[in-house]
Amino acid sequence: MALEPYSTSPVFDEESLPDAIRNDHATKAGVWGLLRVLEGEVRLVFHDPRRELKVDPASPAPIPPEAVHHVETDGPMRMQVEFYRGRPPGV
Repeated sequence: MALEPYSTSPVFDEESLPDAIRNDHATKAGVWGLLRVLEGEVRLVFHDPRRELKVDPASPAPIPPEAVHHVETDGPMRMQVEFYRGRPPGV
């Protein structure tokens, strides 16, 4: 049986993306995120160790539990985050 998300964020665009996602934050212990970009692209920035990922519709990005990160935008985009109680499938 495939792992299914237990929750999904609303769809955000470059104007509606909350400050909480633009600034440093992390998922709780045991909670994985999967950042899906529906249109455009964003940068997912992890802090320790520091690394940046370009995320676009062809390349969703997993977010491990408790990993401090933020999202940066540079133009039009639409994105959402799925939440899992284990590593998301296919990533």
